[in-house]
Amino acid sequence: MRLAKLPKFLTALTAVLAGAGAALAPTAAQAAPATCTTDAKLVPTCNVLWGGAAGGFTSTPRDLALKGWEKASGRTATIFHQYHKGNEVFPTKAEIAMTNDPANPRVLLENWKIAYGSTWAKVAQGQQDKRIDAFAARAKAYGKKFFLVLNHEPENDVIARKGSGWEAKDFAAMYRHTIERLRDQGVTNVVNVMAYMGNEKWMSQSWWADLYPGDDVVDWIGLDSYVSAEKGYYHYGTFADLLDRKPKKGGLGFYDWATTKHAGKPVMVAEWGAYHRVGKIADKSFVYDSVLAELQKRPAIKAIVHFDTKKDDQGDRDISIDSTPASLAAFQKLAADPIFDVEIN
Repeated sequence: MRLAKLPKFLTALTAVLAGAGAALAPTAAQAAPATCTTDAKLVPTCNVLWGGAAGGFTSTPRDLALKGWEKASGRTATIFHQYHKGNEVFPTKAEIAMTNDPANPRVLLENWKIAYGSTWAKVAQGQQDKRIDAFAARAKAYGKKFFLVLNHEPENDVIARKGSGWEAKDFAAMYRHTIERLRDQGVTNVVNVMAYMGNEKWMSQSWWADLYPGDDVVDWIGLDSYVSAEKGYYHYGTFADLLDRKPKKGGLGFYDWATTKHAGKPVMVAEWGAYHRVGKIADKSFVYDSVLAELQKRPAIKAIVHFDTKKDDQGDRDISIDSTPASLAAFQKLAADPIFDVEIN
């Protein structure tokens, strides 16, 4: 090659290489993963919502308990789970303040035992419409989207006796009536969750299928389920075990039932945790270490909400994340995973 032509050649070569580099270089969209947000039903476009309920069965205000749990775990709870009954006024001022914190955005998950002091059948018959309408007005005034569970874990409250007012079919009718009345009152910011216990005993009952009120009035299917970290004790196992409990007489496990019978519905683990008996210390690390692999295999799970307490309603189970240093370290590692990075829209 003549030296006189060398500058032109080098210029051309530089242009070719630059073009090839541009073709190979990732675009901005490719280089940076899309931000995960929530849609109209609070379903994340990607990843999984992270939530908590803390201070159960203690006198500690729930907002302060959750903040302490968040500090210990290392992550703000996107979902703040609370419990109410009857004519209690909610969202409360403290709950609203928790969702108005610009530095730590949260969304409410409100459990409401609407039939408190009444029965499911009476609610379905319209005898608690004043209670429903009062809540509807508060929900509209609140304005923000939030989750609502009507009478979580209804299996435990069923009285399978004709006319009791607490039959499984009464629960379904109560649920349907309440959601339809809220809609009639113009409530558009409530996202409802049907939350089961998913216990093998109840799933085997002849009335279990009668609890479900219908896909048209259920936005999310929820599960409240726990495992023991104490080998040999009741429900010993990993995160998979709390998702896959099957009816005693055989049949689909809970997760498979939800995704098969109600395909397309997002699944929320509305309460979960690992426990050991009070005074019987056990390392919970293996339970927390099992969570991510299960979430990756089960794309229908869009939210998990940990319930944290040193002593549960039965008085003998420690469901706290910090019962041992190793347990806390494992939980902190879980909480730090980017799979829980979701912005509330």
